[in-house]
Amino acid sequence: MNARIEGEASPVTNRTTVERKSDREMVVTRTVNGPARIVFEAFSRAELLRRWWVPRSMGMTLLSCEVDARVGGKYRLVFDHGGPEPAAFFGTYVEVQPYSRLAWTNDEGGEDGPVTTVTLEEEGGRTLVVLRESYPSKAALDAAGTGSAEAMVETFDQLDELLVALGENSGP
Repeated sequence: MNARIEGEASPVTNRTTVERKSDREMVVTRTVNGPARIVFEAFSRAELLRRWWVPRSMGMTLLSCEVDARVGGKYRLVFDHGGPEPAAFFGTYVEVQPYSRLAWTNDEGGEDGPVTTVTLEEEGGRTLVVLRESYPSKAALDAAGTGSAEAMVETFDQLDELLVALGENSGP
């Protein structure tokens, strides 16, 4: 079981690979143009996360973004998705190792919510980002569908764009 979705590489961005590694695990892999320290901050600071996490093409608006990236800390993102009520994504950080690893629960999914783990490996000013979503069952991963996987390609493009913008704004 190894379904795969790939985004095209462009001059600013790199290729994103989304693979279903098993009946319970989806893995997104991308090398981005920035050091692990800045990539970690993009995942763990609300003011940066809100600039790249929502795929632009989905027409959603991030209404609020709260992040307390420490073990036991909570996060909550609320989106206007055009429906009658906003959608909320929330959970708890279960692992935080600055500049190398973050893991959090996805409590909006109840017992079927995955645990997301992000690892960062820097080499030459670029960072390999591996995002793993581990679901409690095959049915839970099947229910998540491929839509979120396809959205991750665009989301990681936006992360790369943010890193380039942050690099341009960090002059002397």
